[in-house]
Amino acid sequence: MSRRLTLGGVSVMSTSGSGTVTDSLGNYSIIVRETDSIWFSYLNKPTPKFAVGAIVNTSSFEVALHVPVTELKEVRVMPRDYRFDSTQNRLDYAKGFNFQKPGLAINNPPSSGFGVGLDLDQLINMFSFKKNRRMLAFQQRLIQEEQDKYVEHRFTKPFVKKITGLTGSEMDFFMKNYRPSYEFTVSSSDYEFAEYIKLAWQLYEKRKKERWQR
Repeated sequence: MSRRLTLGGVSVMSTSGSGTVTDSLGNYSIIVRETDSIWFSYLNKPTPKFAVGAIVNTSSFEVALHVPVTELKEVRVMPRDYRFDSTQNRLDYAKGFNFQKPGLAINNPPSSGFGVGLDLDQLINMFSFKKNRRMLAFQQRLIQEEQDKYVEHRFTKPFVKKITGLTGSEMDFFMKNYRPSYEFTVSSSDYEFAEYIKLAWQLYEKRKKERWQR
């Protein structure tokens, strides 16, 4: 409430499809139509849309979040937090996430003997084929679930609706058939992610029209 800081890396997007990202000083420049609306997104948290026609000074439009703490009512229900849940999941299933297929380990030779010693526990584990297969499968399942949850954390119905306007069964179909890969989701910026959704929606509309024409 007492300080204002500039913020870089904020995605700025318009309803006509143009977009940009703020620089280190929080500055940005974007080409829009008079009928457009623009919104901002940072760490997958979008702001409401602002109608360009209602902006008085389009050459210097600033957005800030101001929360009057003294007026907030007491809240005890904590929303789900992907990062917290992911960290806790890693702690709960640390044995599965950190599992490594056993290999043959060689101990240091005894100080008063000759030759080298074998790690008997590792030797026994090498031949626990079924146990090792189960642990590897469990580890892969944990990693896959973690990746799926991250995609779901960013690829949400409210965010898709903001860009496409889809609802109901069309939304369900789009979410299932145009779900992005984990690799793209984890490496893309907010603007790139929104651009993917827009292009996927355009492809969906094109294919829908082609089905109608048949």
